[in-house]
Amino acid sequence: MAQPLEGLTAIVTGAGRGLGRAEALELARLGARVVVNDYGQPGRDGSGEASAAPAEDVAAEIRAAGGQAVAHLGDVADHEQAGALVGLAVATFGRLDILVNNAGILRDRMVFSMTEDEWDAVIRVHLKGHFNTTHFAAVHWRERSKAVGAPVHGRIINTSSEAFLAGSAGQPNYAAAKGGIVGLTTSTALALAKYGVTANAICPRARTRMTEDVFAGFEEPEDGGLDALAPEHVAPLVGYLAAPAAAGVNGQLLVVHGGMVAIAERPRIAAKFDTAKEVFSFEELDGLLTPYYAQRPPNETFAAAEVLGLKHD
Repeated sequence: MAQPLEGLTAIVTGAGRGLGRAEALELARLGARVVVNDYGQPGRDGSGEASAAPAEDVAAEIRAAGGQAVAHLGDVADHEQAGALVGLAVATFGRLDILVNNAGILRDRMVFSMTEDEWDAVIRVHLKGHFNTTHFAAVHWRERSKAVGAPVHGRIINTSSEAFLAGSAGQPNYAAAKGGIVGLTTSTALALAKYGVTANAICPRARTRMTEDVFAGFEEPEDGGLDALAPEHVAPLVGYLAAPAAAGVNGQLLVVHGGMVAIAERPRIAAKFDTAKEVFSFEELDGLLTPYYAQRPPNETFAAAEVLGLKHD
């Protein structure tokens, strides 16, 4: 029986560890040929010497299980290296069909303490890194579609975060980057739909070296059972979104963790006020908006965050 992704080629960035590794293994299990990308730096802040070992290890794991995989050591935030990554997939397997953008770093600090470099570094890896690979993949799919005169199979799965949905006080750079990724995703979804390409974003909640302090109070099960925060809970959704079955899913934001998938709505208008005159005055706005916000719960944020049961400080 054919696998859902048989004959398709996937790139997974940041796939040497954590979520990316789980996603690469799942795509391979479903039949995809995988290009495992990872810059291999040991620090979650992007520090340390780059190493091919993490990507090579995952690629070897896929091959040992009977799949096809190659490793790529490269910084996706570098435009040329991102282009070389897409080029490697096409040169090795003849085509690219699936792009999973997962690579990222953290440099957490409150906004009043954050340095310019801490801001720039996180925006560069997350947001620019997503754009770089998306750009070269989009060029490939557009050219293929024009060559055959029909839509092709193209899937982009981007990695956003609940830090964008609910805010994260100590991560203004990370939250901004993840919000930007959602905007990039919806724009890409509209631009590439006519070529057969879909673009969706996920907000995964998982225990990895990137989130080890976030989930410090949520210990792994002692009985050896599957951790509710294991990356293996996220990978199946990535596999589904990469498959032909998900052709009708485009421009969506999905939250996933621990056996749960939630579809987030785009922001909706919560209230609307019209001026009684030609132009609003300060006094009129004060009389309309101040009472409105006074009756709302304190610290209320996006409705999506409330639906998902996220905790607000």
